[in-house]
Amino acid sequence: MNHHDHDHAHVDDKYLAVVNASQVTTDDAVVAAEVKKILDEHFDENNNKEVWEYLLNTVELTTLDTADSERSVAAFTKTVNDYWRRYPDYKNVASICVYSNFAAVVRANLEVSDVNVVVCSASFPASQAHLETKIAETALAIADGADEVDIVLNVGYFKDEAYEELCDEIAEIKHSCKDHNLKVILETGLLKTAEAIRRASILAMYAGADFIKTSTGKIYPGASLEAAYVMCQCIKEYHQKHGTIIGFKPAGGIRSTEDAVKYYTIVKEVLGEEWVKDNRYFRIGASSLANNLFQSFSGKEEKPF
Repeated sequence: MNHHDHDHAHVDDKYLAVVNASQVTTDDAVVAAEVKKILDEHFDENNNKEVWEYLLNTVELTTLDTADSERSVAAFTKTVNDYWRRYPDYKNVASICVYSNFAAVVRANLEVSDVNVVVCSASFPASQAHLETKIAETALAIADGADEVDIVLNVGYFKDEAYEELCDEIAEIKHSCKDHNLKVILETGLLKTAEAIRRASILAMYAGADFIKTSTGKIYPGASLEAAYVMCQCIKEYHQKHGTIIGFKPAGGIRSTEDAVKYYTIVKEVLGEEWVKDNRYFRIGASSLANNLFQSFSGKEEKPF
């Protein structure tokens, strides 16, 4: 073993030590049982109009389509402006989430001050590109007016157990975000097991993620309640160790009001009130969910989004 290899092994040991210090369960059967227990005991108390209204304010209203254009994204943004005018008594969505090249379009058209501009960046959804490209894409989006940036963890590095490279990449992209939220997508439908999801959660937080997010909703299965449970347990443990509050964002396939309440229930029971008192630390990535929530709490038939 040459000197460089020895150093590299030593560095990776540092990351493994962080992961191995975790007490969060990696037993998939235990996770499934815990999720069922939480929902059996607490779903009903959370399935109400007040929570549905709250949940709309956590939605990151998302369009990530090959056919997106300046015109279509401007029209998409206008729906949020119109909602603000028509329903001033209701809280709006948390953000509009688009590809990085549309940050300027949303920024130019958005009239609502408390709705953020979120971009998916760094060669989303595969995260396959030169690091320089990922950093440039992110910096350009911030310069164009993005408030927050969602990226996909480098799953190739994760699979190869190249944890130093994995964490350095996240840290460098975080640096190009400056003080803006960086959300790191784990792609839990690809990782599958509680063990892998725990490892990815810890590494992402350790590297500087402000939020951890389940999925892209693109190639692999989207969010699951089991993945949410493991990720929230990791956030809780990280908070206990470091005092830092990391946010949580499930995304991918969350469409019904009932689905959203289930995720809310997991977050509230595992992490507590601090995470669900506003939308600072809890978001849901979705498109059709916003209309379903609106119909649930308003009793109206229309689809404003």
